[in-house]
Amino acid sequence: MSAGLVQDCCGGLNNVDYSKVDMTLLEEVLKYIDVCDPRFCVAVIAIIFNPFFWNVVARWEHRTRGLTRLFGGPYLACYCLGFLIILLNVYRSHSMTLVMKAQARWEAMARVEVFYAGVALMVWGTLLVVSSFLALGFTGTFLGDYFGILMDEKVTGFPFNIIDNPMYWGSTANYLGLALIGASPVGLVLTAVVAISYKVAITFEGPFTEQIYRERSRRCKHK
Repeated sequence: MSAGLVQDCCGGLNNVDYSKVDMTLLEEVLKYIDVCDPRFCVAVIAIIFNPFFWNVVARWEHRTRGLTRLFGGPYLACYCLGFLIILLNVYRSHSMTLVMKAQARWEAMARVEVFYAGVALMVWGTLLVVSSFLALGFTGTFLGDYFGILMDEKVTGFPFNIIDNPMYWGSTANYLGLALIGASPVGLVLTAVVAISYKVAITFEGPFTEQIYRERSRRCKHK
């Protein structure tokens, strides 16, 4: 019903005159971004590759137990994949930082309030990442479910009681904070790519993880 009211009110998006949309701010930001910079391309590839890689590998492990056989057990296999993911994320952060330092600052962002907003975001993001890791543990954080290392029950304490997927959104907040601190327009764009990549990853990971636990529940009922 509400959707119908909105459509009657606005006439639908097809009736919007996009030629009258003020694109001045976007055009101003894009002046400071060089998308042809090889370092920018590398950073974007690193951002997109990371969640794609760990989702593909983890699903392959769940289906074949290939890593478990290779390393002689699920825990060692999970630890090795986890450390590889950490290294990939370190490289992603390094590549993003290089681009932010290399490309132009936007003086409109070089303000004290923007700087402190960036600091606050990084503090908040770090809190989410660290508290999430402490709540889940190493195997819970790094896809242990796909290795058959299942948690006894769903984690509902902080930070999961205030936000879903706090590890992902905490990481995104850190990158946004870094971009604000550095007054970096390209940092804002790269942070948006991070957020989109994580959002896509969540749409695949969430249902698949739920399926893993449903399968365990069915096995327990049949015992």
